[in-house]
Amino acid sequence: MKIKNLSLSFLTIGMLLFNACSNGQSQNSKTNLSATEFADMVQANPAAPLLDVRTPEEFSKGHLVYAKNVDWNGSDFDKQTASLDKEKPVFVYCLAGSRSASAASKLRSQGFKTVYELNGGIMKWRGANLPETTDNLVRPLGMTVEQFNTQTTSDKIVLVDFYADWCGPCKKMKPYLDEISKDMADKVIVLRINADDNQNLCKSLKIDALPVLQVYKQGKQTWNNVGFIEKPAVLHALQ
Repeated sequence: MKIKNLSLSFLTIGMLLFNACSNGQSQNSKTNLSATEFADMVQANPAAPLLDVRTPEEFSKGHLVYAKNVDWNGSDFDKQTASLDKEKPVFVYCLAGSRSASAASKLRSQGFKTVYELNGGIMKWRGANLPETTDNLVRPLGMTVEQFNTQTTSDKIVLVDFYADWCGPCKKMKPYLDEISKDMADKVIVLRINADDNQNLCKSLKIDALPVLQVYKQGKQTWNNVGFIEKPAVLHALQ
């Protein structure tokens, strides 16, 4: 009986070790992304930090748009990443993947919940003919809440469309929104707001999904819709 129990114990330990390894591989497969997967994930998380962990010299010769240079081999890597929100996604890449793997491991050890790596680094990115820049671009702050309030206070009805270029339903709705803007110009203003370019505004207004349509009359919101909606329902809301 003791020998049997001992065998079962070893079997149980073996299963636990196997599951642990499997879980680790699963987690890696979700966060170590190909160039196209990385591009799609960055686009889907426009507010997430995008860290280029190469040297400043490498960075100056070409990098991903809106990337911030945080040299993994520099003396202030920890200092530059200390202010990042550990609960939100972080994207890292380097030339071929070695430095970004080390940086990602360090960030995870510091408590960052989700760290995405570009598998093969910017070499794979370039191989996929994806865009890069040499400019030190910072994501635009966009419209302020005060500016938004001013634009939604009008004698006309204001139809606000929160959208993004990558949003499929947004693309489907754009043609009829353009029609409304043209056909009802005498009484309706269509205000289109790109969520990627107005991250602070969306955060302040609690816009956390796309598309979102809102109707304002005399500065007061009278209607709100999240997700795809057909033109007749929007026309009804504008009455």
